[in-house]
Amino acid sequence: MADSRLMDGEEIVFQTNKHWMAPVADSWKAVLLILGAVVLAWLQPEQTDGIIGFVGRLIELMKLGLLFAGVGWIIYNVIAWRSAEYAVTNLRILGSDGLARKRTTDTLLSSVSDVRSRITAIGKAMGGYGNIQIFTSSGEAGSDSFTTVRDVEVFKKRILEQKTKAPAPAPLAAAAAQMTPATQPDPMATLENLGRLRDSGVITPEEFEAKKQELLSRI
Repeated sequence: MADSRLMDGEEIVFQTNKHWMAPVADSWKAVLLILGAVVLAWLQPEQTDGIIGFVGRLIELMKLGLLFAGVGWIIYNVIAWRSAEYAVTNLRILGSDGLARKRTTDTLLSSVSDVRSRITAIGKAMGGYGNIQIFTSSGEAGSDSFTTVRDVEVFKKRILEQKTKAPAPAPLAAAAAQMTPATQPDPMATLENLGRLRDSGVITPEEFEAKKQELLSRI
């Protein structure tokens, strides 16, 4: 999946997928359906004629419906688990999960403003799986999340490592170009321009602060 989505000059530095606990956690409702089928089988009368026999046939249909629905749901979750993939490249964060409702995402590393991970006690005991949420310069509106991911802390670490290596966005690079000794712009005016870029979401607060410190050191 990830290889086919790579751009020129892009390469994968880390790849992972969902932990095997994902289909288990997603299938609890399916298990309830199967248990419901077992209960109906226990309640089904043995008599096959009359009203009781009619009720028994209805229970039989309900039992089969619950059983097939539960088993089908579990099979769906297993296939969805096997097909989910996540990757970090030198430019983007790639994700692909879901089956009937396929979800494919990609996030530029240069737009990432924060990465948060959450690992439960069970996840830590079972190899470090957990959930990860990625925030961009758009804030909550631009956030993305992946659940039950294997090696979630390694995933987060690779994102942050590649984030520091990612090239600066064009607006920030252009602003930096304006600060050459030949033009000698007013540092405060340049700072105001950078502030507007930050407020509009073009550059991240971290990039603004780094450039601000650089400007103040020249005053």
